[in-house]
Amino acid sequence: MFQLKSKKLVFLLSLCAMSAVVVPSVSQAEVGTVLAAADTGDIAASQAADQKARLAKKAADRQKAAEEKKAAEDAQKAAETPKTAVQPTP
Repeated sequence: MFQLKSKKLVFLLSLCAMSAVVVPSVSQAEVGTVLAAADTGDIAASQAADQKARLAKKAADRQKAAEEKKAAEDAQKAAETPKTAVQPTP
């Protein structure tokens, strides 16, 4: 009876040992595929450069629109204010 229990115990221990050996290699393989799918390297760098260029262009467009809006408001204020003529004193 002791032999039967020890065989089951050996089997369970060997099963645990085998799974401990196999699982890290599987998880490392998944990390490799995730990194490959993440577009690392030159592709990611070019995408980052494109995004930076788009953001710079968008900021320039916003600044230009703000300047145009301010110029239009200044022109409107100038048109609304009545020009008072300075009368010479005799």
